[in-house]
Amino acid sequence: MTPAGRGHSETARQLVHIAMGGCAVLLRWLSWPQAVALAGGALAFNLTLLPRVGGSLYRPGDRARVLHGIVFYPLAVLLLVLSFPRRPDLAAAAWGILAAGDGVATLAGRAFGGPRWPWNRDKTLSGSAAFVAAGAAAGALLAWWCRPAAVPAPSMTFALAAPIAAAVVAAFVETIPVRLDDNLSVAASAGAVMALAASIAPDRLAEASSTAMSRLALALALNGVVALAGYLARSVNAAGAIAGAAIGVTTYVCVGPSGWTLLLVTFAAATIASRAGLQRKIALGIAEDRGGRRGPGNAIANTGVAAIAAVLALTGGFEGLARIAFAAALTAGGSDTIASEIGKAFGRRTVSITSFTRVPPGTSGALSLEGTIAGLAGALGLAAVAAALGVVPAGAIATIVIAATAGSAVESWLGATLEGPGILNNDLLNFINTAVAALAAAGLAARLS
Repeated sequence: MTPAGRGHSETARQLVHIAMGGCAVLLRWLSWPQAVALAGGALAFNLTLLPRVGGSLYRPGDRARVLHGIVFYPLAVLLLVLSFPRRPDLAAAAWGILAAGDGVATLAGRAFGGPRWPWNRDKTLSGSAAFVAAGAAAGALLAWWCRPAAVPAPSMTFALAAPIAAAVVAAFVETIPVRLDDNLSVAASAGAVMALAASIAPDRLAEASSTAMSRLALALALNGVVALAGYLARSVNAAGAIAGAAIGVTTYVCVGPSGWTLLLVTFAAATIASRAGLQRKIALGIAEDRGGRRGPGNAIANTGVAAIAAVLALTGGFEGLARIAFAAALTAGGSDTIASEIGKAFGRRTVSITSFTRVPPGTSGALSLEGTIAGLAGALGLAAVAAALGVVPAGAIATIVIAATAGSAVESWLGATLEGPGILNNDLLNFINTAVAALAAAGLAARLS
């Protein structure tokens, strides 16, 4: 018998990876408990029996670890099935994108090579293009196949279009240079896009399109001016200005002047906090990269979730909840930056969130009294601004502050445990912070309504 890792065939591994996606066709007939049991059984098999019979599938070093790609794959499928008890079409589409997209990308990248992404030299453009093509095809086929099992059954347009968007996003996520296993990140991003697409109300699209077009010209002009001003003020670099402008246009078009003003206030608060005590932070080597200039990754990480919520506020079926999620995402990103930057500049004693032992300022997952107070004050202030602008009702202020605090706590814990080993980076942590805050705020508001 071939020991795991010896005689390894990457081609065989990827072909099995792709072939296992065929099991997603069963989701059309299986009940939710049966699907959960199937995915759970696959996970148990890969943990216990596959190491004895699938030696050539294991990469060198896999045997030394309990958790690796062969284990994360069925775990990702299990999480997808658990996440969509009434929508097996969403789970099936995301599974297909994971199986075909990720697997074909590896095979194409090895076969064709070619130019590589500037932020990740291990990933090729040819591999990403193959990911989108194969993932979109498999996702659309499985979404269509499982349509009859969905409650309610989606339209054909959704079954064909949503997986394409999910494959594009998942292909991008797959290029992010972190050590988080691709099986988890691809499945999570594809599933999230499918769920967001399912939240769009088709009967609102005509009105939403009219509203968006009426705001577009002014949105482009205002955000062009703000982006240029931010670049000249050395708050953002060129790419960051472009990304920020795109998010600003989306926000203005979808939530209107009040939501855009909240975005602007949040950006201003974060910029001021970044500049506070800058000389001390430079001396300690913990200042923002590029002398305080922020790039596109920072813009997307801190405001990308808010932009998604803004789109749902215009096109989804729960505008009030989407607006609360929008405000919570901005509040979480802004207050977390305030807490971090004030803590680095003025914190007298910094401790780790996991052990509460003293750590140097700027350590991932570190807390200080000064930074915590500043973050809470920032959250309260930004939530109050959201209410004053009419983005959310005044009764949502407490919900937003609680949700933003929860997001920050999750980010700090993940930063303390996963950023050091390179499993997550700062931009992903910020994105998770805002996503947790948005989901927590919407969920809490829904329960209180």
